[in-house]
Amino acid sequence: MKLVGMLDSPYVRRVAISLDLYGVEFVHEPLSVFSTFTEFAQINPVVKAPTLVLDDGTVLMDSSLILDYLETLAPAQKKLLPQQPEARARDLQLLGLALAACEKSVQIVYEHNLRPAEKQHAPWLERVSGQLLAAYALLDKQLADSEVLTQASITAAVAWSFSQFTVASVVKADAFPNLKRHAERLEEHPAFRRYPIE
Repeated sequence: MKLVGMLDSPYVRRVAISLDLYGVEFVHEPLSVFSTFTEFAQINPVVKAPTLVLDDGTVLMDSSLILDYLETLAPAQKKLLPQQPEARARDLQLLGLALAACEKSVQIVYEHNLRPAEKQHAPWLERVSGQLLAAYALLDKQLADSEVLTQASITAAVAWSFSQFTVASVVKADAFPNLKRHAERLEEHPAFRRYPIE
């Protein structure tokens, strides 16, 4: 399999770490949706990261869809989503919060980096920042300090590290001590260290 995309994307990074934890061999091709757009388009004309090219040439995109596919392949002992309905619902709730935090962080980054300063819309940035902080406040309250790696715990750590890397002025680390501790612990895991945020 081939994973296409840059590790500065939390979506690409969560897939890379998950592939590692699933024990799936893959090649990482670090193409950018910006600087190597044309090259990326030759693999996936939609130019969406992450893109996963399966061994038979099938092209999958969107991190959640890719991970859903990989979860179906994983043996019971390597699955990253709980199988019991109540536990799975709880993990999906946390996963939704972590993905919302990713999305809002990306929106802030794009607003600051891609839109000219005179065209940036302060009310929009304020709204998105509020949504981002709300997602992290709920995650900080609900995230269990467990040694068990699940897709929710992985994505929460990846999202947090991305936010601290890109929008730390909005997300003050000391305001979310549980998340900060959780992410610091997971960043020491070998799978996280093999695929560091760049």
